[in-house]
Amino acid sequence: MFLTIAQAVSMLGPGIAVFGAGIGLGLLCFGAAKAIGNIGANAVQSSARQPEAAGQIFLQMIISAALIEGFTFFAIVVAGGLAGDFFKAAAAH
Repeated sequence: MFLTIAQAVSMLGPGIAVFGAGIGLGLLCFGAAKAIGNIGANAVQSSARQPEAAGQIFLQMIISAALIEGFTFFAIVVAGGLAGDFFKAAAAH
């Protein structure tokens, strides 16, 4: 009933896997942008409530955004590597 990735690629060709990687990358970038926007909005809101803590809030915001960006870049590299493997498999056929 359930197909493995290798069976799906052999039946449908590598194009469907690259299409899936593209959809995944789009969702990943959308999620990262939403998360960083949320961090920025909440940081501005909390700085407005407590101006004396603005320095600490800014530092925590930058660290959080950097962690999200690092995860996003790692996921882009992994998805690109997977898509590259599928392109190599398609060229071999």
